[in-house]
Amino acid sequence: MVMEKVMIRVRMSLHDAHYGGSLVDGAKILQLFGDVATELLIRNDGDEGLFRAYDNVEFLAPVYAGDYIEVTGEITHIGRTSRKMFFEARKVIQARPDISDSAAEVLKEPIVVCRASGTCVVPLDKQRKGR
Repeated sequence: MVMEKVMIRVRMSLHDAHYGGSLVDGAKILQLFGDVATELLIRNDGDEGLFRAYDNVEFLAPVYAGDYIEVTGEITHIGRTSRKMFFEARKVIQARPDISDSAAEVLKEPIVVCRASGTCVVPLDKQRKGR
């Protein structure tokens, strides 16, 4: 079976900022990982499945309102009902409020802001392999 990679790119808004200085809560990145996991499960099993647990989460760099975050995920192992996954979030555009309220720049090298791995489950009666 070919394991495909899924990617989404989103802009963090002021609504996503939870802390002073427009810092975005790490839980927002985990929400994006959940969205990627859902798409992976739909593509693999024809069902949204359930996120069971993260076994590792590393927050590596801050994310601010105005930043563009690219999130990728892939299934790394398929069990009978379990799907192990790996996720990575990278900042690809950075807000530059130090220049002006609307300044931003495309980063030459994306900055990895978070990595995680976890397990999702799709019950046997929900799996539709031959979609």
